[in-house]
Amino acid sequence: MDFHCRNHGFLMAVYPLKSLNHTEQLGNHVGGRWHGVCLGSRRTVNLPIRRKIMRGKISRLPGWLLLPALVLGACGGGTNTVTPGQEVKSDKQRLAEPPGDGVPELVAGNTRFAIDVYKELAADPEGGNLFFSPYSISVALAMTWAGAREQTESQMAQTLHFTLSQDKLHPAFDWLDLALNSRGQGAQGSDGEPFRLHVVNRLFGQTGYRFLQPFLDTLAVYYGAGLYLLDFMSDPEAGRLVINDWVAEQTEDRIEDFIPQGAIDTMTRLVLVNAIYFNAKWKEVFDDKLTADGAFTLPDGSTVTVPMMVQPESMPFGEGAGWQAVELAYDGDELSMVVVVPDDLAAFEQNLDAGKLAEIVDALGSDYATVTMPRFTVDGATFSLNQILGELGMPGAFVAGEADFSGMDGTHNLFISDVLHQAFVTVNEYGTEAAAATAVIVSEMGIPRHLDVDRPFIFFIRDLQTGSVLFIGRILNPAN
Repeated sequence: MDFHCRNHGFLMAVYPLKSLNHTEQLGNHVGGRWHGVCLGSRRTVNLPIRRKIMRGKISRLPGWLLLPALVLGACGGGTNTVTPGQEVKSDKQRLAEPPGDGVPELVAGNTRFAIDVYKELAADPEGGNLFFSPYSISVALAMTWAGAREQTESQMAQTLHFTLSQDKLHPAFDWLDLALNSRGQGAQGSDGEPFRLHVVNRLFGQTGYRFLQPFLDTLAVYYGAGLYLLDFMSDPEAGRLVINDWVAEQTEDRIEDFIPQGAIDTMTRLVLVNAIYFNAKWKEVFDDKLTADGAFTLPDGSTVTVPMMVQPESMPFGEGAGWQAVELAYDGDELSMVVVVPDDLAAFEQNLDAGKLAEIVDALGSDYATVTMPRFTVDGATFSLNQILGELGMPGAFVAGEADFSGMDGTHNLFISDVLHQAFVTVNEYGTEAAAATAVIVSEMGIPRHLDVDRPFIFFIRDLQTGSVLFIGRILNPAN
């Protein structure tokens, strides 16, 4: 049987493989490694996966911003003197063997959230090719949820499909995160380097701001995240560049200039960041000598000519009402890409849910097929998830004065000013490279200030550039 990814667009998902039945696999992996859709090939790029060429990248920033120093304790409980560039860590170590009993429930919820976000993004009438990491978004928001309380906590849980309590969800994320970071032992990457799948978390917080010790403990123990101090109040742009450089380093320079100018300002108090990078070779590589130009049918019925890869080896195949699917394994047999070709993409997306994904996964292997599909690259720009998350059920988290993140600092002054995401993927004859980053920017509510000059005062007139005081005086009685 031949399987062709050349008609009307297709969907793909990359997820870990396990020696479980397909329904169990859905609970442990479809929830959310990578989901995407190629709606035609206007943005398909005929490029091989590049090698990393910026290993020794020189930062644009001064050393005091780049060299973290370990400080035991936290900003909240004591009176430690800290300066920008230091890393404030909990004195608790990451839990290396967390309980895994909540993982199936966690991943099932992550799957539902992944589909919710996918359907919102796919519904954009001006949308085209789409790629994002729902797992990265879930992790960044889970770290944020650790500091949410009252209605904000319940709204976020409902939106993210977090059905576990705080004391069970974070250990489950720890178990899942450690499991994913262990994938690919002995396998190869698509560019000749070792197989790579790593997920990392970090907090960037305002120096001098008091964060609660239990909040830092939770993120250290279950997410391996330390708090890296920056001075957003004095120089938000320098802080933005530090974060962007860290994200670029974690994603092999695939996610660059992540946080745009203006997203971080003097009211920023905390930025919670997740970065994920994946690079793996196909278990059965496509023969590049067989790659040839072929027609790809766009959603409007027109066609474009693109390089089409050919896989002569038979792959697990499945089909159902209105769709066909094939599974392409990566080296090491721990992750695979599932490619779904619907007869009617719009109708399929409208009815997509966790049950449909389970149906697709269960059907794989009922038959086998060779594959023809295009090479493609999706290199998306940073986009905000604020509107989508608000519409999905957590609007209060974005409203100053309504949001409750008192679990972070003990006050009601914090709110989410932005949730940013960016992702990259390239697929060719040899394998797949993908990267993504999510940032949750938490700001402090501005407190209105008013000064009544109704008593004696001093004043002076100065030159702003040099600081020279040109005139100075005082007023004891303005009526005289």
